[in-house]
Amino acid sequence: MRSIVIIGGGIAGAATALAAAKAGLSPVVFEAHPASGEDIGAFLTLAPNGFAALRELGVADAVAAAAFPMTELSVLARTGEVVASRPTSDSFTLRRAELCRVLQTEAIGRGIPLHHGKRLVTVREDEDGVTAEFADGESVRGDLLVGADGLRSAVRGLLDDSVVPRYAGQRVFYGHTAKAAPSEPGRMVMVRGSSVAFGYTVSPARETYWFGRTHGDELSPAEMAAPGWRDHLVELLRDDATPAAEIVAATAEPLLVTNTWDLPAVPRWRTGRVVLVGDAAHAASPATGQGASMAVEDAIVLAKALRDTANPLEVYERLRRPRAEANVAASARMTAGATDTVPRVGSARRPADGAVERMLAWDAVLED
Repeated sequence: MRSIVIIGGGIAGAATALAAAKAGLSPVVFEAHPASGEDIGAFLTLAPNGFAALRELGVADAVAAAAFPMTELSVLARTGEVVASRPTSDSFTLRRAELCRVLQTEAIGRGIPLHHGKRLVTVREDEDGVTAEFADGESVRGDLLVGADGLRSAVRGLLDDSVVPRYAGQRVFYGHTAKAAPSEPGRMVMVRGSSVAFGYTVSPARETYWFGRTHGDELSPAEMAAPGWRDHLVELLRDDATPAAEIVAATAEPLLVTNTWDLPAVPRWRTGRVVLVGDAAHAASPATGQGASMAVEDAIVLAKALRDTANPLEVYERLRRPRAEANVAASARMTAGATDTVPRVGSARRPADGAVERMLAWDAVLED
């Protein structure tokens, strides 16, 4: 399998293209959106395992240049008291769209074709290859098709249309303000609030990025787009003696408002010539902060399996499914829990014997 058709040009798709090219394969990326940067409001903190994976792809420096390092994690009680603090390393904060932009730029710079405005309609697979057909009437043929098209994956729907994303029970709000919160740059502060799970960090430019998670019913698109969410959050945060209410009050509307979704089980990750990566296979709610990192790990393991093994899709699923599904389950537990549950910023749980490190190390050979 040398020619790789990748559906989806986001983090998972761009990382998969970079990994496939590094493995000596020929990837081509097709993205449904007409331009990059769709999720312009959200930011993420890339955990150490994700940054280590990007280092294996040779793009860690480019990502770090677009981000700022997180050097400390602190936890505040609702009284404002610091109840926990620890240093962090190899963690970086940036906008989700900026990470996507960097990975796409790196892919294009390495000669990987990336086509926008290509919405998948159907996939036809036979013993000699796989064909993707798009809404504009064009088609492309390859040896393998990778579904990297996210939570509502068209590729996954073609494999098994019974898998439906599940509302995980929380709304998430993202905001940004030029007013600096009372914190040093590079410090991630998690707030154990009375009714909102809140986190914020300050950039070197003294801008504050924040998120808030609240329990509630699923919001309709019209409700998410409605004004007034800032005042709603301020009211929820007002009784806590933390900077959270002031940070939200200083943020211009509209806020980015989203529902949390996950995929508790995806029975079918692959066929003979089609395979899923990233959120298309194992979307988790954002509580663990591991979505981007899991996607980059998928990319490396799939590329190495294609490079090293006779049964690459079987090997990829065997290695990735347990770790990815453990993250989905952990994130679901945190999302369902009380608002004082604090996301653990850092590496996803890893076996003590270093199996994950060997799985991701580019020079370590995978076996069937």
